Amino acid sequence: MLKPIHLLPKKPNLKFTERRRIFFIFSALLVAFSVGLFMTRSLNYGIDFQGGIMIEIRTPTPGNIGQMRSDLSGLGLGEINIQEFGEVTDFLIRVQKQDGGERAQQVAVGKVKATLPSNIEYRRTEFVGPQVSQELFRDGVLAVLFAIFGILAYIWFRFEWQFGLGAIIALSHDVVTTIGIFALTGLEFNLSTVAAILTIAGYSINDTVVVYDRVRENLRKYKTMPLPELLNNSINETLSRTVMTSVTTLLALGSLYVLGGEVIRGFSFGMIWGVLIGTYSSICLAVPLLLYLNVDRGTDMSTARTAREPAE
Repeated sequence: MLKPIHLLPKKPNLKFTERRRIFFIFSALLVAFSVGLFMTRSLNYGIDFQGGIMIEIRTPTPGNIGQMRSDLSGLGLGEINIQEFGEVTDFLIRVQKQDGGERAQQVAVGKVKATLPSNIEYRRTEFVGPQVSQELFRDGVLAVLFAIFGILAYIWFRFEWQFGLGAIIALSHDVVTTIGIFALTGLEFNLSTVAAILTIAGYSINDTVVVYDRVRENLRKYKTMPLPELLNNSINETLSRTVMTSVTTLLALGSLYVLGGEVIRGFSFGMIWGVLIGTYSSICLAVPLLLYLNVDRGTDMSTARTAREPAE
C-alpha cells in the first residue's frame, strides 16, 4: 500500500511572525524594484493597448525570420516585429498602426501579403485602432481597481477593518510585483495579462481568507495567548492546505505554459508568478501585518461568550 506524500510535517511549527521584519523588508524592496522597472522600462504593451496590425502566418517549411524581416523592412510601414509563434512554421507579425484610418491598415496588410511568398497560410489578421486601445487600457485599469475595492469591502464586512486593510496591502503587493515581473521579462502585456492579474487577486484573497478565518477562530478560543504566537499558530494550522493547493495549481499552470502555445504564454506565466507571490503574501505579509493594526480581541471574546451562554 502506497504511503501518502507529506510536503510538510503533519504539525509544522515554523516561526513566521518572528521573521516578519525580514519579510517586510524583502517585500518593500520587491515593490520598489517593480515600480522602478515600470517607470524606467515600462511594459511591452500588446496590440490590445498599443494599437496596430497583427498577422499570424504558417509557412509550409521552417521559416527564416531574418529573411522575412529583411523583406518587410523595406515597405515603409514603420516598426515591424516578427517572432515564432509556437511551432517553427508559425510566426506572428506585428506592424505599427498606420496613419490614415482603416483604409491605411488594409493597404499595409496588402503590402505584407504581396511581399511574403504566395504559399504562406494566413491564419489571423487583426487591427486595433488607437481609440479602441485607449479604451481597453482604461477598462483594464478600472477592472483591477474595482476588484481591489470590492475585495476590501467584502473582507471588511466579513471580518473587521484591520483584516480588510491587511488583505488589501498584501493584494496590492501581488499586483505591483506582477507588473514588475512583466516589465523585467519584457513579456507582452495585453488583455489576457489583465485577466491573469484579476485571477491572481481572486486566488490570493482566497488563501488570505482561509488563514484569516483560522485567526478569528483562535482569537475566540485562546483569549490570553500572546497575539504573535496566536497568529503564528494560525498560519501553521492552515499551511498544509495552502501549500498543497498552490502545488497542484502550479502543476496545471506549468503544463499550460509549456504546451499552451504563444497565445496564452503571458497569461500562464503571470498566473505562475501570481500563485507563488500570492501564497507568499498571504502567509508572510497579510497575517503578520495584523500585529500592527490593533486587532480588537475584546469584540471576538464577547462574541464567544455570547455564543456559549445557551449551551451552559
